Parts: sequence; C-alpha cells; structure tokens
Amino acid sequence: MSGSALHFQKSLSKPRQILILSDGKAGHENQSLGLAEAMARSAPIEFRVLRLEMGKSLMPRIRQALDDSRGFPRPDYVIAAGHGTHLSLLRVAKNYGARSIVLMKPGIPMSWFGWCIAPEHDFKKPPRGKRVITSKGALNRVVPAKGERSGKLFLIGGPSKIHGYDEDGLLGRILEISAGGGWQVADSRRTPGMFLTNLEKQVSGLEIFPHQETEAGWLAEKLASAEEVWVTEDSVSMIYEALSGGGKVGVLEMPRLRAEARVIRGLEALRTDGCFIGSGGEDRKALAEADRCAAIILDAEK
Repeated sequence: MSGSALHFQKSLSKPRQILILSDGKAGHENQSLGLAEAMARSAPIEFRVLRLEMGKSLMPRIRQALDDSRGFPRPDYVIAAGHGTHLSLLRVAKNYGARSIVLMKPGIPMSWFGWCIAPEHDFKKPPRGKRVITSKGALNRVVPAKGERSGKLFLIGGPSKIHGYDEDGLLGRILEISAGGGWQVADSRRTPGMFLTNLEKQVSGLEIFPHQETEAGWLAEKLASAEEVWVTEDSVSMIYEALSGGGKVGVLEMPRLRAEARVIRGLEALRTDGCFIGSGGEDRKALAEADRCAAIILDAEK
C-alpha cells in the first residue's frame, strides 16, 4: 500500500474524506491535489493519495486499488486524473458508495462518473450533463499569495507534438524582455539540453533554476507571488498555473506544428479574453478554477 496524509482541517463536525487515485504522473496528481485542496479550503475535509502501480495490467491494478483503499478512511469522494486510473476510480467509488470525480475528458461515457471536470478546449461543442464542469485549462494547486507581488520569471518548455522549437527567436525575446534586470529562469524536462548554457552565454544577469535542482512546490510558490511571468507557448499547463498565480502573464511564441490543436484553441480563447500581456492582461484577476469547480460540487451536494 502506498499513500500519504496530506491535509487536515479541524472541525466540530466529522470531516468528509477524499481519496485520490494517482497514476504517479506529477501533472495528473497536481490536478487532483488542486481540486482536493480547493474543496478543503471551503469545507471540513481530509484527503489522502493512493498511488497505483501502473505497470500492472488492468484487473490487477483494480484489485490493488481496492485492497490498498482499505488502509484509508472510507471515502466520500474519489478523485483521479489520467486514462489509466478511470476504471479503478469507478470500481473504488462504487465499492464505498462514494462520488467519483474524473479530471479530464474520459474515453468512456462521462455519465458513468459522479462528476467530470475537463478543460473547455477539449470540447468542440459545450458538453451536456448536469455534472460535467468545463474549466479553463487543467486544474492546479497555485493560489495567489497575500501582500505585494515581487519577482519576474521566465518558464521554458520545449518541443512537443503541437509545437516546434526556435531557440534563436526565444533567446532574442528573453534578451529583449529582461533588459531591466531582476529576472529568474526555470526550464523543464522538455527543454533542450544546451538551452541554459546558450542562454547564459547570450543573456547576462539572469538567475537560473534548472528543473533538476528545484524541489516539489517550488514553482507554485514562485507563481503565487510573482509580479510578472513569461511562459513559452508550448508549456500549456504552466501558462494556466501562471494565470492562477495572479501576476501579469506573457506568452513566448513558438512555432506551431498543429494550429488546429485543441490546446491552441484554448490559448487563443485566453488571448481573446485579454488574459495576456499585450492583450489586456496587465490588470486582470487570477484564475481560480479549482476553487470554482470545488464550489460547484460542494454546493450541489449540500
């Protein structure tokens, strides 16, 4: 059995229980934790994580989920993200009479789940269903910090199925934007290996944070208080996290390989809404999608 107690909110009433089923992918677990933490900010709730052994085939994975879940308090909600978790999610929720919450557009009918929360760009038409919630991007754990904002940050991704890579253009934009000094730079797992070396050669005065050297939670903490953040267009999840942090957000354009891709549609919708620097986003409220979705669920089940 694997898992950890992650939160406790004291209350005179018995707290409701959330069990998160994780496929071990940081991005998926981050989404689930984002929703669980938002629910716990609004109600007496405890939540814990059960990490599935994804190397197992389907039925042994479901059995593991059922067996290991017995080591946790009986859940009222079971949350999961990632296609490999969906059937385990349904089975565990049914076993305990809990409400299942899936955080993506599933490959099986959405009506099978208690709630489905999925990015609006995943749908060509608004989905039907009282318990389907569309969000601006994937949910995340970033919450704006109180007080004055400070810090300026570049977040660098890398080539993907949807975006190519133009290092010369990227370095030029960073040189232009960082002219006033005081900037930090963080890369990611997809960033080409020589980028930081080339960056240091061409742009001086930057504080570099290689992703291998940053601890879990470092980025969320930075984004929560940063004054200004620029993110490469390919790093869609980091764009939504930056928008959730409450600072000014700019997008560093990268070559588009699939202009019709759903994530591109989502970014263009954000631009149209005036979310980015240069499109009206210099003075905007932070996204709070995890809190909004949590409120919908909790209000519906009072």
